[in-house]
Amino acid sequence: MGLSRRIAGFAADPGPLPDKVRAAGRRAFLNMVGCAIGGAGEAAIDRLVALLPAFSGPATTSLIGRGARADMLWAACINAAAANIFDYDDTHIPTVIHPAAPVGPAVLALAESLAAEGRPVPGTALIRAFVTGMEVTCRLGLALHPVHYTRGWHITSTCGTFGAALAAGQILGLTEAQMVDAMGHALAQNAGSVETLGTMSKSLSVGQAARAGLMGALLAQDGFTGPAAPLEGERGFLALHSDAPDLAAFDGLGQRWEVLQNTFKPYPCGVVLNPVIEACLALHGEGIDADRIARVTLTGHPLLRQRTDRPGVETGRLAQVSAQHAVAVSLLRGEAGLAAFSDAAVAGPLLRAFGSRLAFCDDPGFALEAAEVTLDLTDGRRITRRVEAAKGGLAHPMTEADLAAKLRGQIRHNGARLDADALIRALETIEDRDNAADFLALTRGATGE
Repeated sequence: MGLSRRIAGFAADPGPLPDKVRAAGRRAFLNMVGCAIGGAGEAAIDRLVALLPAFSGPATTSLIGRGARADMLWAACINAAAANIFDYDDTHIPTVIHPAAPVGPAVLALAESLAAEGRPVPGTALIRAFVTGMEVTCRLGLALHPVHYTRGWHITSTCGTFGAALAAGQILGLTEAQMVDAMGHALAQNAGSVETLGTMSKSLSVGQAARAGLMGALLAQDGFTGPAAPLEGERGFLALHSDAPDLAAFDGLGQRWEVLQNTFKPYPCGVVLNPVIEACLALHGEGIDADRIARVTLTGHPLLRQRTDRPGVETGRLAQVSAQHAVAVSLLRGEAGLAAFSDAAVAGPLLRAFGSRLAFCDDPGFALEAAEVTLDLTDGRRITRRVEAAKGGLAHPMTEADLAAKLRGQIRHNGARLDADALIRALETIEDRDNAADFLALTRGATGE
């Protein structure tokens, strides 16, 4: 059996999910909804929503955290873009994919639309499809890692399109053959470039992944056909994106779960910056004046420099992937929340100037979740803080209480008039709900429309 057929069979029926896998799915779903609320009022999302009258069908589906509606495909797109815009969403180790953002909004928009037709999707079915889509997304990433990202492809968008298609396909009850067609349509719409990081375009590609995946599943349901081997074909997804894809990444489907390698961020920035920020926050507590710091050296995995060596950034979005800004704001101000990575924070002259004192030291022996920050002071002293495993990583995961507090913080950031306690309860017990989409009523009513 070819790989595409094997993946299609798994997506159509992954079997019963282990309890810990279902729990991972619920946590990722709650985190995704919180991130979408937090990002719902950003300028890029406002601009996307402003385009709706020209391109959208009847407004039937919720835009999380805004109180407005769009058609099903545009709702999937906008909610996915909002969920990813702050880089505050989940992160799979080691691929650094954010699997929930493209997959969750696709199945949620579909579930809400089906409920409006009198065919509600139970919470158990939604989480099962969500987990299935995330699992395939992460497996594809593993097959291509690290070449895919190094070439410049935005791995969340490219792999996430397939995950969204298969998750939506499971909700629709697609056959194995139709699942293969849905993957073909995902291949046809696939895009996303690392060059867009720190700009509005990055969120657009994540949004398009959700929209394209959902549309691919709907097309397949309607008999729209595609290639027989969209993944492993001579010019299929894997061949296009790697000279030697690791097909062992697909072993053990249904027995070994990559979603258990998913992590959640305590800070709204690139995940490789988490240990850097943690070390800098500890150093901030020592009360060292900025003018006494002559040099800051970051030692970490080479990926740290490759993804975050961005001096002189001018926007909050670019600040999310700038070590220079992250070090300055956490070391000098002791801040690392949403406001620390805003346009206003970036404009601070002290923070901008401080970035010139930063130097990188690549060490392949460091894990992605580790970093060392060394301060050389003007009096000749040297102070070092090393973080072997940052909070939020696999060794020190965010707790349910942490995720709930994070969601509440994102509601506050957006100024939304929402009942956080009721929303958290609904999301934590989503598998008990006969209509998985009815919690969306609790996400409406944000300010700034």
